[in-house]
Amino acid sequence: MTRRLIVFIVLAVGLAVVCALAWSLAWETGIDALRRNAAVRGDRTTAALKSTLERYESLPYLVGAHPLVQDVLADPRPEWVAEANRYLEDVNRHARATTTYIIGADGRCIAASNWRGADSFVGSEYRFRPYFIEAARGNVGRFFGIGTISHDPGYYISQPVRRGEKIVGVAVVKLNLEWFPGSDASEPLLVTDDHGVIFLSSVPAWKYRTVRPLPAEIVRSIDQTRQYARQDIAPLPASVERVLPGDADIVRIGSGLRAPRYLETRRALGEPDWHLVTMSPIDPVLDAARNATVMTGFGYVSLCLLGFYWRMRRARVREVLRSRAMLQKAYAMLNDRVAERTADLSQANERLQREVAERTRTEQELRATQDELIQASKLAALGQMAAGITHELNQPLAALRSFSDNTRVFLARGLYDSAHENLEAIGSLTERMGKIVNQLKLFVGRAKPRSQRSPVVRALRNALALLGKRLEGVRVDLTLTDGEAAPVPLDPHGDAPELVAQCDDLRLEQVLINLIGNALDAVAGLPDPRIVIDIQALPATLAISVRDSGPGIPDDVMPRLFEPFFTTKEMGQGLGLGLAISSSIARDCGGALAAHNGPDGGACFVLTLRRTRMGATAATTAGAMAGATAGMGEPKPQDTSSRTSNQEGERT
Repeated sequence: MTRRLIVFIVLAVGLAVVCALAWSLAWETGIDALRRNAAVRGDRTTAALKSTLERYESLPYLVGAHPLVQDVLADPRPEWVAEANRYLEDVNRHARATTTYIIGADGRCIAASNWRGADSFVGSEYRFRPYFIEAARGNVGRFFGIGTISHDPGYYISQPVRRGEKIVGVAVVKLNLEWFPGSDASEPLLVTDDHGVIFLSSVPAWKYRTVRPLPAEIVRSIDQTRQYARQDIAPLPASVERVLPGDADIVRIGSGLRAPRYLETRRALGEPDWHLVTMSPIDPVLDAARNATVMTGFGYVSLCLLGFYWRMRRARVREVLRSRAMLQKAYAMLNDRVAERTADLSQANERLQREVAERTRTEQELRATQDELIQASKLAALGQMAAGITHELNQPLAALRSFSDNTRVFLARGLYDSAHENLEAIGSLTERMGKIVNQLKLFVGRAKPRSQRSPVVRALRNALALLGKRLEGVRVDLTLTDGEAAPVPLDPHGDAPELVAQCDDLRLEQVLINLIGNALDAVAGLPDPRIVIDIQALPATLAISVRDSGPGIPDDVMPRLFEPFFTTKEMGQGLGLGLAISSSIARDCGGALAAHNGPDGGACFVLTLRRTRMGATAATTAGAMAGATAGMGEPKPQDTSSRTSNQEGERT
């Protein structure tokens, strides 16, 4: 009896220890999972909030840099104030801010984007606001508070407005952050200011509460700046039950045993000095810990019962001994089966060895075949490179012949100035042909082209000059589309220093010559041939589209459009390399070349390149280079007896 009691006590103590370990492990695992989920939610919310704040960080500076704003702050004439109101209204509408306004050096609002409304800020005084004080000192002001006029909460960003070396006023942008936090109220999210006041919360009842008691001087400062006007700021009824490592606590909101408990994690947002607080309910962790403890207890009891069953089972082993004779017979049969199996394994081993030898021989043949394929690939690449260089030299050679024929005519007629211009053009084309030949090492080494800046209008002007003879009788429309605006006519002989693509000059002209030459092939023989070249200028990219009025691209040809040596032209009229080379150039420059059929018929090729900005020096240099090539903008008059060699352009 005593032995059984001791066994029972030992088993009971073991049950208690196992349940405690299961509870502790489940609790730690659940808390870690909550912290990871809270970190993910915090990262997502922090990124969204900081992205919104950073998006408008520079807007007050841009507003203050406008000459109209500086003039009206220095001299608030009524007509200038009216114009400033309309300007701020337009800026605020496009920037999608809440309110944009400017404040004079005396702290009074001069103009605002809401000047039309009943709650207009115009005429209000803001000398007491911290964002005005900081900006008046020459710093960037950041402040969250409730508006004294609109009574709506918002985030204020301010910048000083300077005229010369003097600060003449302050430009302010107000943002509405009431979209925060965009998550379920079951898992609250809070944002506190540097004083610990909750000003953003997914639980409305927690707004304008404090996470800790405020000192008297902080309360007076909030009242003086009217940061949270008409709000009774009281501490949030929260108590810390357990402090966890890594800025995390288990807190209880409210009083009583039924008050909800949360895992509170905190993180700093940086600038401004705010903190994001995530509150994750721990009730699911408690439920999971209880379930794990119960399941562990049942498992432990089951193991104990299994032990008792095993002891009872041992008593029956004696009965098994009576079957020894049968077991010996079965053992003999097993030996026979093992011998048979051993023979089968020996045969399988021999087959495996033969298969290994066969695979070794096959692998050697595969390596030899692979070496032959590599050599063949090298030869094919060499042939494609030589054919591509031959294709790109055809255009300058044809232009050289045209310019040389024209020069003879001009010399015969005594037009020496025109002859001199043609000779300069011949020299430029010769230099260009040298650059094309020098690019052989780029094709051989598979090197990326250098990052250069190429004025698009200049490259387009040079391409049209090379194709001048073929463009006779073809209507060419040049347009410029700035963002979402409607297309406007583009003068190819004008200067457009803002349209600069990140691409090598020569390669950009090669692509344009190929695309325009393809369009000319498509409209050849049509009654009313037309080509439309449009440059769409976006902030980050420049898209050059070449559309023609031809028959378009067949559906069966479209998938193979950019394959090397693929062409639908007759023998001798094209190598099928133009579009392949153009697509390769676009990729090397970080862009792309695409093709599709237009809605009104005809094919459309779109070359997209990254856009870059030119400084003043670069713009002046580009203008000088454009003037040097102005003589190539229009084809020179030539004798009817002179002929221009056929321009080769690839089109599928």
